[in-house]
Amino acid sequence: MKKTNKSLIAVGLMLTAVSMGITSCEKSADVASTEIEGEYIGSFSISVSLKSTPTAGPEQDHGTAVVSSLGDHQIEVHCFGEEFDSTLILDYYMHNDSVMVCLTGNDFTHMYGHSLGQGHMSGGMMGDKSEGDTDWMHHIDDEHMAGDEHFGGFDLSEGSFTYSFKMLEGPSPYYLKFYGVKK
Repeated sequence: MKKTNKSLIAVGLMLTAVSMGITSCEKSADVASTEIEGEYIGSFSISVSLKSTPTAGPEQDHGTAVVSSLGDHQIEVHCFGEEFDSTLILDYYMHNDSVMVCLTGNDFTHMYGHSLGQGHMSGGMMGDKSEGDTDWMHHIDDEHMAGDEHFGGFDLSEGSFTYSFKMLEGPSPYYLKFYGVKK
């Protein structure tokens, strides 16, 4: 009888450990979407490249971004100001104290000229991730090619959201960059 009790205890402990592991994986995605959902108040600025300093002056415009979770690591971002209004569907990926975003579906294909490779959001996300990789690093390694640009994300420690919209009006492209802090 003592042997049976020990076996039952061991099985119970194993089931508890497995359920805690599953729950903690689910919670990390839930925590990320909960932390990034909301309204961000900020402004737009213009840059000639993703890495250049924004230009100051009359081009700056007050803006708002409303972020809503769509589930399954996707968000809808409605970003608007006096002269700009756009809604995007983005995939999001944890990366240390940040949550990075990337285009999805046809928008991804149109921007990068190739399709999403293994489709992380359709279930393959954790299976082939290297030890020490964040979800973002895994996405970059599996889904992108050298030279692919990335346009924004969330700084969880600061409570901010940044996104650069590639604008193709006029003789040369430029970036309309939104920066906002969660209300």
